[in-house]
Formats: sequence, structure tokens, C-alpha cells
Amino acid sequence: MNILRIALFALALAFTGQSIAQPPRRRAEQQAKQQQQQNSPRGSAYRQFPTAQAMPQNVAWRRDLYRKLDLNKEANATLYYPTTPHDGRENLFTYLFKLLLRKQIKAYDYKLDGNENFSAKNEVTARELMDRYHIFYEAKDDKVRVNDADIPSEEVKVYFIKESSYYDQQTASFRSQVTALCPVLVRGDAEFGGDLAQYPMFWVKMDDVAPYLGKLMLMGSSLNNAAMMSADDFFTMGCYEGDIYKAVNLQDRLLANYCPDDSSLVREQKRIEKQLADVQEHVYGRDSAYYAKLRADSIAQAQADSLEALGKSARTSRRGAATSRRSSSLSRRTRQSDAGSAKATKPKKQKSAKVRTKAPRSGGGGNGKFSVRRQRH
Repeated sequence: MNILRIALFALALAFTGQSIAQPPRRRAEQQAKQQQQQNSPRGSAYRQFPTAQAMPQNVAWRRDLYRKLDLNKEANATLYYPTTPHDGRENLFTYLFKLLLRKQIKAYDYKLDGNENFSAKNEVTARELMDRYHIFYEAKDDKVRVNDADIPSEEVKVYFIKESSYYDQQTASFRSQVTALCPVLVRGDAEFGGDLAQYPMFWVKMDDVAPYLGKLMLMGSSLNNAAMMSADDFFTMGCYEGDIYKAVNLQDRLLANYCPDDSSLVREQKRIEKQLADVQEHVYGRDSAYYAKLRADSIAQAQADSLEALGKSARTSRRGAATSRRSSSLSRRTRQSDAGSAKATKPKKQKSAKVRTKAPRSGGGGNGKFSVRRQRH
């Protein structure tokens, strides 16, 4: 019994000594980890699951589109800033690149045809990407270290996304979902008259990165800096604005392959957008919230048109009254002028001269006639 107690006491001393003799570096790492866990946001800010519902494989209708997100647009700027990590915030590319360095996600090579290929033979490592795009890094054994200043997040100004719009017959709803994402480097000497070139880097599968995007918090508004949203919510809710550069077709052609100029390209993009809207509107319909908003917008537009019409009518009546006053004044002046000219040119009446003739006197006879002239008094 005493031997058992002594053995237990010795074992306890061994564990205590091991904990006391822990290297300072390990203790510092543990303290830093605990501090990070205490400072990390809690609640809905850090979700371990995506908010988007997985797209069923047996959908009744689907249309796949490729869009180009320009981060210079206001709607997409939240994916670009801050270009350098600051105050616990970082942009989308920095976050994805760090996940790739830690091998938490897989990246797939971008082929010349632009189509995504998520097969194992098409995987690409972070070191291959850094060698290809001349990104500075420090390598020691199998570990790779990259400083935040060396990550080219400032040069990633465009994203290519693949968007699938489909009708889910199980829930009788029309949805749009981003299925793939590709960051694009924009490099060149534009300041010295050179052309900017785009270098698509790699594809990532949205289902793989969605759980991590739920942890990346982005600024949701420029007016309210307290409004935050996750990157997963940004793509799930369709807050981005992107131009269509390809619609999946039998010939696998880009829009630029059969649109000779920019105007025809814009018309084709609008035509495809209208096709999606028509399918959602006339075939499957929309939810009641959309129609309520549409009615409210129609009423507001009708009121605005009515006020504008009243304003135009009032301005027209005022102009008509002013024109009639000017016309009447001009006509009065014209009549007065005509009357004056008529008086000036009217000839004076001349009195006609009366000619008096005397009858000749006869020389004899009793039958002589006398003319009597009356004198006027």
C-alpha cells in the first residue's frame, strides 16, 4: 500500500516538473493562443458553416454564367480594402492566400480555355503560384513564410466567378449561387503609357472556401462603418456587380468571340440578363416581396410622373398666357399704327365750283322772259 502511494506521488511530481520545465517559447505560444481566443469575436460573427444552401444535382432548369467583378466599382470595393492587413481586418485575396499557404483549401490551375477543372491532377500548390507570379517568400525545409507586405493583394483588382442560376423544384424557388472563384492579377505600366495585363491565378471551389468565408468580416456600408457582413453572405446574397463575359454554350465560346465591338457586347449582356429575368418572372414567378416592391416602385414612379406632368402643364399655361399677352399688345400696337398711317394718307375733300350762267336777253317783243335771281340772306 505504501509502495502504491509512493508511486502515485512520484508520478504527480513528474507531471508537475514537466509542466514547470516547459520551454518559454511553448509557454509564449500557449499564452498567445489563449489571448487570441479571448479577443476573437463571438456569436454569429464567426460561423463554422456556410449560409448558402447546396445546389441540388437534379434541378429542373439551370443556367451557368461567368462574370467579371471589377473591384473599382463601389459594390465590389469591400472585397479589395484594406490592401494590407490592419487592425485585424484583411481583404479577400489575403485571406484566401493565407488559407492556401496553410493548406486549408485547395487551388486549381487556370487553363487557357478559362474553364474550371477541379480534378486532382489540376491542383496547384502555393509555392508553384509564388514562383510563377514572382511573389517573394522564405522557405525552410517544407515550411513557407510570406510577409503581409509581399502578398500582392493590391494588384488583385478583378475576380472571375462562376454563377449558377437554377430552379429548385423541391422548394419551388429560383436561386443564384456562386460555385467557383478566381482572383486575377492586374499588372502593367499604365502610368508610363503601357497597357495593363490580366493574369488569372487559380480557381477555388466555393463549397470548399465557404466555411472559411463565413469568418471573414467585411465592411457592409460606407455610410455606416458598424455594419459588417461576412464574405459568404456577400456572395450568397448577390451583393456583387459583375459583367457577363461567358455563358455556357455548346460551342464553348466567349461573348467576345462573336461580338465584334463593345456596343454589341453590351447588347448581348443585356439580352442574357433579360433571359434570366424572363425565366424568373414569366415561367416560375417571384416571391411576394418582389411584387410588393414592384408595386411600390410603380406607385412612386406614377406619382413622380404625375407631379412632373403637372409642373409641365403649369409651365405651359404660364408660357401660353405670356404669349397671348404679348400677341394682344402687339396687335393693339399694330392697329394703332395702321390707323395713324391711314389718317396721314387720306386725301382732303375739295369743294366743287358752281358755274352760274346768265340767260341771254331778247331784243324785242312782249313775250320777253325775265330771269329772277333770288338773293340769299
